[in-house]
Amino acid sequence: MKSNIWQSKGAALLMVLCTALFVLSASIAMPILCRPFFYLQIGPLGLEAETGLVKEEIMQAYAEMLNFCMGLSKEFSTGVLPWSEQGHAHFVDVRRLFLLDFGVAGTSGFILLIDCFMRRRNSLPPHSLKGRSAGFWAGCGLLIVFGLIAGLAALDFGRAFTIFHSIFFPGKTNWIFSPEKDAVITILPEAFFRNCAILIVLLMVASCLLLIGRDIYRRRKQEPPHSEK
Repeated sequence: MKSNIWQSKGAALLMVLCTALFVLSASIAMPILCRPFFYLQIGPLGLEAETGLVKEEIMQAYAEMLNFCMGLSKEFSTGVLPWSEQGHAHFVDVRRLFLLDFGVAGTSGFILLIDCFMRRRNSLPPHSLKGRSAGFWAGCGLLIVFGLIAGLAALDFGRAFTIFHSIFFPGKTNWIFSPEKDAVITILPEAFFRNCAILIVLLMVASCLLLIGRDIYRRRKQEPPHSEK
């Protein structure tokens, strides 16, 4: 009975969904969790000259802002930079999205681990849909969907940035910061968000190609050798 459940089409579809969600959410989480990704851009983006702050002050402002958005701090602050209640409200929304992403990554990753454990314990073959693995279908789906999105964003990142905020912050305009009231925006230029988007896309593409390549390798390995006539 157990092996029938784990080998069912429903279980395979669940693994496709979980794999896609894990790749997507983990890729999004990387530029958030990897703070050196921002710190290494302080010089190239000319943030010290633009803001009049020294590198340590920029790093502190970013760290305090990120601590709040990641749920590591209950109090919102941006170092020596001023902020308004409207700006604070936007980062409360950002915090919800970050925690949602972490939750999706953790939940989908946990389900994938449980599935892997159960399949090894019961010596079950990998999930298969039309002869392909769950990872193959998840990788193909993500490549198609986000390939189109990345292509559109590359044509006009500014417009894509605006559309993104209108989708994830519907009916709100508090994400449009005034540098005088919410100076943290001066250390978060559009170029930084563009670099984050590039990193996320690269991580997703690499993960998808790895999943697809693994499936192709497994299928070729399982093919019987051609008999010589």
